[in-house]
Amino acid sequence: MFSVSYIRFRKHYLHIPYLVLAVLEFGVLFGIFSLLTVFLAMVGIDHAPMHTDMVAAFLFAITLSCGTLAMGGYLAMAKETLSLLLFRTLIAYCFVGGIGLTLVYGVLPQADPGSANLFWAVLLASMVIILMRLIFLRVVDSEQLVRRVVVFGAGDFAASLLDEYQRNMRKLGIRIIGCIPENAHSSVAEDQLLPAPYDFYQFCKENKVSEIVVAQQERRRTEGGWLPVPELMECKLRGIAVTNGVDFYERELKKAKLDMVHPSWIVFSEGFKASKSRNFAKRFVDLALSLALLVVMFPFIILTAMAVFLETGRPILYSQKRVGMLGKEFRIYKFRSMRQDAEKDGKARWASANDNRVTRVGAFIRNTRLDELPQIYNVIKGEMSIVGPRPERPEFVSELKEKIPFYDTRHYVKPGLMGWAQLKYPYGASVEDAKGKLEYDLYYSKNHSLLMDFLIMIQTVEVVLLGRALDNKQHKNSRDSEGVHGNGHFLANVDFGFSGRIAGGL
Repeated sequence: MFSVSYIRFRKHYLHIPYLVLAVLEFGVLFGIFSLLTVFLAMVGIDHAPMHTDMVAAFLFAITLSCGTLAMGGYLAMAKETLSLLLFRTLIAYCFVGGIGLTLVYGVLPQADPGSANLFWAVLLASMVIILMRLIFLRVVDSEQLVRRVVVFGAGDFAASLLDEYQRNMRKLGIRIIGCIPENAHSSVAEDQLLPAPYDFYQFCKENKVSEIVVAQQERRRTEGGWLPVPELMECKLRGIAVTNGVDFYERELKKAKLDMVHPSWIVFSEGFKASKSRNFAKRFVDLALSLALLVVMFPFIILTAMAVFLETGRPILYSQKRVGMLGKEFRIYKFRSMRQDAEKDGKARWASANDNRVTRVGAFIRNTRLDELPQIYNVIKGEMSIVGPRPERPEFVSELKEKIPFYDTRHYVKPGLMGWAQLKYPYGASVEDAKGKLEYDLYYSKNHSLLMDFLIMIQTVEVVLLGRALDNKQHKNSRDSEGVHGNGHFLANVDFGFSGRIAGGL
């Protein structure tokens, strides 16, 4: 029974199987680079002399591993077809990895093995890693290693959990064997219901259950609630995990299930803590990265400003009021991507993904996120952070606060250029979509750290390159008239014969 599948590091749960895979892949990449000369000689391929040492092999392995992380290559692989797995791996190694290695070798030319050798190293690494991942998926999804879970409760919360299980959790090595109803009312299908066991521990032992998830709709006995505390404590003391439904959602899906959240969870749960040292470190990182980004992107800023001016004239920049940390309003800046009369009556309008008010230049700079570059000024000024919930317009904040509980919790931290919700949830234009985003924003507000910020930054590469959206909802509307992001696929128009050192060989 594979019951221990996570380790916790600085408030974040790391999935052990994928962590093991990442370590194994790093070792394989390190070994391939180190043994490349011997391999090429064995297969009889002419090659230039290759300088290899521990540092060069480490840089090769860590750069390609970061490429995989940037393309969401670990957890995403559980939900993808073989063709998407191949595509994502090749993009991670040949495109993102190629750019990364070019930058590394520009700084440390002595680590450069040469284009021909690098080509064979990446080709061999891609083949071996893809094979490893296919074997890994077979092993992790085997019935001998999956975590068997039973849900205590059969109301709306449990039904919602089962729905998430079918869509997202099943491929994470979880098997929910059924729900034990707490009372006569049930929102779960009949075939998913289990009779209340006489002996909870014996039931779990016989069915190889490694975790009990408590997802009660009502805990008060006067309302029909029933919680078998002695039985659950026995299971817990005998090594079977007993988990609150909110915590289960948070651990498995990296979000807070809003329908199950109570005010006491926000007040008493671990997280939502102020830290002067963390705030200082985050501010230091924001300033360092924003200034570096300003220097690197300055040519693109000039070119984007010229393109906007040549197509539609002035003003080049567009500004809006947004709600920041603790509800304080500030003015956000973007390159204008719509016609000048996009909101000629002064009213906030929702904009569709194919809005005819978007100009040709505007469509391109949205797809590549170039329209967001002026917000570097907001970061330097301290109104925004590099990472945080995306700031919303005051008009919509007032509306959403009335309709969505705990909406103000997203204002506990500074808004950001990029955010957790932007990685995990598609763009939308409904209260339901705002609620879905809030579940991820609430998770970030509770658990944010420099480690999480780093992971969000590196995974945003995938958003920029592939216009990542989780499903077809990416084509729905957005509430921000001039401020919506495009979801176009940047790589759709990229010639894969780019002049990088890897693509030249492939």
